[in-house]
Formats: sequence, structure tokens, C-alpha cells
Amino acid sequence: MSPAAGGQLDHLVVAARTLDEGAAWCEASLGLTPGPGGEHALFGTHNRLLRLACDGAPRAYLEIIAIQPQARPTRGAGLRRWFDLDEPSLQDRLVQQGPQLVHWVASVPDLAAATAAWRALGIDRGPTLAASRATPHGLLQWQITVRDDGQRLFGGALPTLIQWGVAHPSERMADSGLRLQSLTLQHPQAVALRRALAAIGITQLAVTEGAAGLSATLDTPGRGPVRLDHPSAPPHP
Repeated sequence: MSPAAGGQLDHLVVAARTLDEGAAWCEASLGLTPGPGGEHALFGTHNRLLRLACDGAPRAYLEIIAIQPQARPTRGAGLRRWFDLDEPSLQDRLVQQGPQLVHWVASVPDLAAATAAWRALGIDRGPTLAASRATPHGLLQWQITVRDDGQRLFGGALPTLIQWGVAHPSERMADSGLRLQSLTLQHPQAVALRRALAAIGITQLAVTEGAAGLSATLDTPGRGPVRLDHPSAPPHP
């Protein structure tokens, strides 16, 4: 197996204008109250989490994330937050349409090999950053790829890459009853997107040609299947 292989879904990213709005959306849409998360000093954001059962990805979860008021990112002046959270068009959609699925993150066993494989395909996923956040059970630590401009790439359909340290947040999450039924990725350059995913060992996801975005269908314990769609966004190939 190539050192770049072994990638799998780590988490889905739902962006919200505020974390309170994100929690309210979760209760109204999924019938579930999200569990605690934490603060990301590097980016000035905070989150809440729900464990997500997923075939082939035993440690998956759903993240609801928002910019933390009054928090100043420690990453550095002029560098944007992750997941396009500083992008005015995204923030406008969050105001007009409410919290929504915007992205996904894939875990890889060797982040350096995975980013090198993408560079060979002409994809700059950004520098690898060391990040952490405090939890009641100790410090969570990970490495993650975040571009200086914060772009998600391929309109959010190409994942951000993460490599966890010793602990994973899902290990302390209660079973939520939430299960991922399907995740579909869409982009005008579907062939290039498939090639990028295959380079990190992800070949089982549906990738279709069309306006950039992604769609997830979640089985919920009380509401049945719920479909989350990312609105069409300008692609960032």
C-alpha cells in the first residue's frame, strides 16, 4: 500500500453564523442536541460535536463550527480561518439560509505523504499546521492542512486532510444514533476530484459531474433520513 493511502472520512463540517444557531439547527433538523466541543485558538473558532456512525470510518463525527466572538486567531495577521469561514459569500449564506453542510475532513495515516501525492497532481492543499484544543480529558492534538487563504478547494468537495495524535475526539462521544447513509461529491472537474481522492486511498465515495458541492444523507433516530446539501459555490480547483 502506498504511504499516501489509507484515507477515510473523519468528519462532516456544518458551518453556522453562531454556535447557538448551529445547536438550534441541529435540534430542529436532526432531532439531536449536539455534545460539547471546544475552542480553536489558532483560528478563533469553536465547535460542538456529534458521533456519526459510518461504514468504513469507525471514528467519524459531525462538527458544527462557528467563528468565536471576540476571539483573535493566534495563527497570524492576514491569514484566513479554515473552511472559508472568513469568506463573505459563505457568511452571507449562513445569514440568509442558516447553518449548512459546507465541507468534510479526511483522516490519513501519513499527512506528509498525502499532501505530496496531491502536490504531484497540482493540488496545493496548504501547509501542515500543528493544532490542539483543551478537553476535560486532556489535550487533543492533530496536524491539519489549511491554506493561508482558508479555501476549501473544489467548492468544498475536496477534503481537508487531518492526522490525529494519540487521542481522537470520537473516543469520548456518546452514541448519538446518527448514521451516515451516503456522501456524494459533485464538481465540474469530477475526474480530477476522483483522481485526488484515489491518491489518498478513497475510492468508495460517489463523485458526480456538476455544480461544485456535496450532499450527505443522515439516518436520525427520530426524524428518519435527513439530507444535507451544500449550495453551489464557486469552485477553487
